[in-house]
Amino acid sequence: MNNATTERVRATLKKRYLKEKIFRGFGITAIAASLGFLVLLLGSILIKGLPAFQATYLNVDIELTEDVLDISADASTEELRGANFSGAINQALRDRFPEVTKRKQRRQLSGLVSSGAEYALADYLAENRDQFGNTVNLWLLADDEVDALIKRNKDLTQPIKRGKNKNNESALITRLSEDQLGWLQSFKDAGDTNVRFSSTFFTNGDSREPEQAGIRAALIGSAYTLLITFVLSFPIAVAAAIYLEEFAPQNRWTDLVEVNINNLAAVPSIVFGLLGLAIFINYLAMPRSAPVVGGIVLSLMTLPTIIISSRAALKAVPPSIREAARGLGASPVQVVTHHVLPLAMPGILTGTIIGLAQALGETAPLLMIGMVAFIVDIPQSVTDPSTVLPVQVFLWADAPERAFTERTSGAILVLLAFLVVMNLTAVLLRKKFERRW
Repeated sequence: MNNATTERVRATLKKRYLKEKIFRGFGITAIAASLGFLVLLLGSILIKGLPAFQATYLNVDIELTEDVLDISADASTEELRGANFSGAINQALRDRFPEVTKRKQRRQLSGLVSSGAEYALADYLAENRDQFGNTVNLWLLADDEVDALIKRNKDLTQPIKRGKNKNNESALITRLSEDQLGWLQSFKDAGDTNVRFSSTFFTNGDSREPEQAGIRAALIGSAYTLLITFVLSFPIAVAAAIYLEEFAPQNRWTDLVEVNINNLAAVPSIVFGLLGLAIFINYLAMPRSAPVVGGIVLSLMTLPTIIISSRAALKAVPPSIREAARGLGASPVQVVTHHVLPLAMPGILTGTIIGLAQALGETAPLLMIGMVAFIVDIPQSVTDPSTVLPVQVFLWADAPERAFTERTSGAILVLLAFLVVMNLTAVLLRKKFERRW
């Protein structure tokens, strides 16, 4: 009898082992596929975004004289800003290519340089007044189309992919004319093109010109918005968690509050945006597209997350800590403030950081309150019009110029870097201060 039972068990072992291997294979395949898609996504963003941190410059000899700039040597700072710097740059380009005489060609020649180069030239002369009257050698920011060709090391002698050349796979896809490609090749042959770190990407606000567009306004707006979110959500959420976990009686009202908190954590974020639009902007007439409104909306969205994580951290403190404190004569408030809360604070901070990281990546509620505006100026306070990084990514992704593609991916890389730092901070805090009971 025992032998018969053993034989039956052995007969089924192969099938059981086979099923186990198949199940394990499905699990490994799922993990491998997930990692593969993640690598593919991050690789695509890196390849497209890394060029955003570089910019192309053209070397030009510019004459800074009274005749060219239309100002005198003793001009004030205000008068200096009104000088004809664009004319000086155009004159320098025409002097380099004297064969360019037609109006259309002159317009195309000036198009090689970014329209923001005149402001850089104005800043240079304001800082170097002793160069007035001299011819100086400067590196000027190139146009976005020039930037794309130089950074990708394209062969400028190839035909342009237009009209009859549209099926030529080796042809250039560019809006530059053949004359512009020839002039650019001349710069390249003379070694007067240079690709360097793009400081404008981090120091400028948004711009209609891709080569001048930066994320500084969005970074400052995100910082102000997160500051408002933290100041409002952290104390309110921690106080609510302490009351519900330590002091609230167990009855139908507290049960109703707990259910509503859990439900609010699952509400779509755009609903909070509609609430902010209806209450804070339309009813209370608060400033539109301002970090103060965005921070209030995001704090409402973040409150349930912090409350739930804070309650879990408080609940993780052993009851023996409370009983020991009460045994020594501590009041209920002293038990919480002197013993329970310090021990639960690492978990509370971890949940808070995760909630803020979630708020940093939100776009939908901020679109509803008008933070989708085109913002060039850097916000100086929480009431100034501003935007945030996710919304800036949304705006650039919708722009028609292909140069904004790398700007979009570059901004995504910066946003991901902030999210990684915040999540790493949460992990380190938990590892450093976590107490095992």
